[in-house]
Amino acid sequence: MSHVAVLTDSNSGITQAEGKELGIGILPMPFFIDGEEYFEEITLSQEEFYERLKANHDIKTSQPAPGDVMGLWDKYLEEYDEIVYIPMSSGLSSSCETAMMLADDYDGRVQVVNNQRISVTQRQSVKDAIWLASEGKSAAGIREILEKNKFESSIYITVDTLKYLKKGGRITPAAAAIGTVLNLKPVLQIQGEKLDAYAKVRGWKQAKKTMLDAMEKDLLHRFGNQPVHLEAAYTCSDEEAQKWKEEIEDRFPQYKVEMDRLSLSVACHIGPGAMAIACSKVITL
Repeated sequence: MSHVAVLTDSNSGITQAEGKELGIGILPMPFFIDGEEYFEEITLSQEEFYERLKANHDIKTSQPAPGDVMGLWDKYLEEYDEIVYIPMSSGLSSSCETAMMLADDYDGRVQVVNNQRISVTQRQSVKDAIWLASEGKSAAGIREILEKNKFESSIYITVDTLKYLKKGGRITPAAAAIGTVLNLKPVLQIQGEKLDAYAKVRGWKQAKKTMLDAMEKDLLHRFGNQPVHLEAAYTCSDEEAQKWKEEIEDRFPQYKVEMDRLSLSVACHIGPGAMAIACSKVITL
């Protein structure tokens, strides 16, 4: 038998096909659209999600049913001795806490990692877990290392429209109206626990500069020039995303930039057209 299986949820941005290539399991996140349940990449594609979002359908995120979580675990425990399960940040969803409670019934064979990640930083945690497993680390050992480094990441996001922040109650209708008239772009930040406001600026050019400046400050001061993975994420078009990636590479030529779409759970709250820059500290043994 193989020793440790690595599992995550689709908030990582890892597709079902990519999961098969990596040899890992992906739990699809559920969504309710006009009261009907859909599962990311199973009964709901990215394209369908954005079509419904732009058409003002009522879309709500949800956490996986306990039976679905345990069903995935049970399937992998038929082949593996242990599981490392990496769900989205406990600061953004209660699904992590639920998974930790469910794991109590598995006598230590399932280790749920609460390392406060989402989207591209969560994806990097999955890659780190795969590498640590290949180095012979136990599931508990992998969990310990990932949680020790849980705050060693940053995400900065700028949205294209204030509509979805208003809809989610993160800004008032009056603030959204004024911001739209003044072409204000909020720069949001995720450093572990939750989505926070970082700055308000005028227009996309200034928003991108603010994100790049914030990342440069993090690289110099938070990480002290320690090795990091530099990442880009988006809900905008692929063409706009490619230009954004090139801007990041121009600013930080010493880094290889990994780029991926933002997870649908994040997209639900910020809408289409968003861009993000992120980094995760390189884990060493």
